[in-house]
Amino acid sequence: MEREISSPGRKLSAVLKKNAMLVILVLVYLFFMVTTSGNIFKPANFKALIDQNAYVYILGVGMLMCMLTGGNIDLSCGSFVCLLGALGGLMMINLGVGTGASIALMLLIGVAYGCLLGYLVAYVNIPPWIATLAGYLAFRGLGTSILSSNSATGSIAIASKPDFLGIFYGKIFGTSMKVFNWPCMIAGIAAALITVFLIFRSRAVRLRKGYAADSFASAAVKSVLGSAAILLVMYKLSKAGGIPTPLVWVVAVVLIYSFITAKTTLGRHFYVVGGNREAARMSGVNTRRIMFLAYLNMAFLTAITTMMVLSRTQAANSTAGTNFEMDAISACVVGGVSASGGAGSVFGMVIGATLIGVINLGMSLMGIDANWQKVVKGVVLLGAVAFDVLSKKNVSLFGKKK
Repeated sequence: MEREISSPGRKLSAVLKKNAMLVILVLVYLFFMVTTSGNIFKPANFKALIDQNAYVYILGVGMLMCMLTGGNIDLSCGSFVCLLGALGGLMMINLGVGTGASIALMLLIGVAYGCLLGYLVAYVNIPPWIATLAGYLAFRGLGTSILSSNSATGSIAIASKPDFLGIFYGKIFGTSMKVFNWPCMIAGIAAALITVFLIFRSRAVRLRKGYAADSFASAAVKSVLGSAAILLVMYKLSKAGGIPTPLVWVVAVVLIYSFITAKTTLGRHFYVVGGNREAARMSGVNTRRIMFLAYLNMAFLTAITTMMVLSRTQAANSTAGTNFEMDAISACVVGGVSASGGAGSVFGMVIGATLIGVINLGMSLMGIDANWQKVVKGVVLLGAVAFDVLSKKNVSLFGKKK
């Protein structure tokens, strides 16, 4: 009898522990709702949250793949954004290269760097933090030098390239903020229905195969909460003029990599390598190839991020990409990606990135000094790591077993 009474409590505790960062995200958002007198809930700030943090989601996905292989990171991605942005501005404005060709060349440069970095890490066995630290130091200096020698102002404006800007920083079926954007709302309703379908379809497939699956009530709760979140965001964006192009890029990258990590053999190999690299090698996994692909993938996503940043700022400048690597690492760690590798998910990284974005936006709306914002983010990051470590050891903050 006692076991039956305690079982629901244990289940609730397990659910809260599994979704701790999601619960914290909701609580933090409600806190800023009160402290900003509802300003953070305005449609314009929903759009600002997406526009200002799109780069974190994209780079966070790439950093996730690196960290899965054993807690490895890429310190060079922020500086590479600066260098590639300088090269992109130079091609489009100073050299007159067309938009399509410029995009292709920037992606090619990103892939070339990824191949070089992946080769150094995977086949030359240079520690990842050393290989990427070299890029962190060199790329910003090189990018700044290119900008200084080709522009009197030290930056290259690309406002004259509306076709490029529209691809990476525009709106889908955009309208004035005074007009409710129905195409955006219809897209939100469709996305909510698809979410419900996929949740119940996944449950049915697992039951048919005899795997453990969520109860009907649990699936229903997930469907309601997921649909409500999607509809709320799309409703706010409908009042803000439409679907921002950065959101389309973020959703595409998140969905693709969620599928890769959860549904493909290649994706599972990243987890296996991070869990025990030697055991993975003995089992027939090509660990060198996985490490190579992790850093090639990171460079490719950095190239996409660079074009989004160029479009948002409408200029290539020497400050582009500053601290981007730290934001991506923070999003992963706060989102539950293990600092030692082998554990984490794209969805968790999205929660971590959103939490950090909400904290940044909320504190900005409150007028809190930027230096104190860094302090708060540091505390959040440390707390997330402490929670991860202690939960694995099944101990409380005071060293006592739970």
